[in-house]
Amino acid sequence: MKIKLFALVGLLLFSMNAFSQDPNFYIFLCFGQSNMEGHARFEPQDTTVNSRFQVMEAVNCPDLGRKMGHWYPAVPPLCRCHTGLTPADYFGRTMVANLPKNIKVGVIDVAVGGCKIELFDKNNYQAYVKTAPDWMVYMIKRYDGDPYARLVEMAKIAEKDGVIKGILLHQGESNTGDQEWPLKVKGVYDNLIKDLNLNPGSVPLLAGEVVSKGEGGACASMNAIIDKLPETIPNSYVISSDGCPGISDHLHFTAEGYRIFGRRYAVKMLSLLGYKINNRK
Repeated sequence: MKIKLFALVGLLLFSMNAFSQDPNFYIFLCFGQSNMEGHARFEPQDTTVNSRFQVMEAVNCPDLGRKMGHWYPAVPPLCRCHTGLTPADYFGRTMVANLPKNIKVGVIDVAVGGCKIELFDKNNYQAYVKTAPDWMVYMIKRYDGDPYARLVEMAKIAEKDGVIKGILLHQGESNTGDQEWPLKVKGVYDNLIKDLNLNPGSVPLLAGEVVSKGEGGACASMNAIIDKLPETIPNSYVISSDGCPGISDHLHFTAEGYRIFGRRYAVKMLSLLGYKINNRK
């Protein structure tokens, strides 16, 4: 009798959990270095957002009234507490503008300015952190020293509410010239798929190019390596940075550059999800 009771309780708990997961809440994981972290200051036009676009805070931000692991309207900053505008901002805005009204979009943004892709290697990140400069270590500590583990932790919480539909990456400047970069990214992607029990066939990876040669990008040569990513990860797609304005440091985009770039990420994701695109800016 007790065994049957336990089985019934277990089934009830499972049913409650399944019921709480909303299949119309599309979640996207975002990671990388400073351009995904958010380098440009957001402007007044960026501070109002459709309530269907949400961000899960990945660190505690008391100044913003946000707690780690909770959803909030996706008003920037979307990464840590005092970061800026990212491609994720206008990715989410464009998504909700083109998806049916019953679908929500959530993003989780874990990024560290200046880092190599090695920081997200779950098996070897400690060696990389030991060589990182103090200013980077300070940012890494916001994720308890392990940004990859924090991304997975937040993703598992998010999966109770919705369904992970894709992964967005913007990283590469610090790996410029590294021909092994696609394989290193594949290692991170494969670990995310495994650790979150995802289907690689239904969770695409979108990777953005760095500031282009046309915009005077200091690391523009890296784009030739980034463009090879689909040869290594079948369900991956490269988002062009051509025409996305950069700033005078030749590494980061302007606020408008981030807006254009974010829309491009969304246009690709919408097409992969089978939706028509109304906003092609």
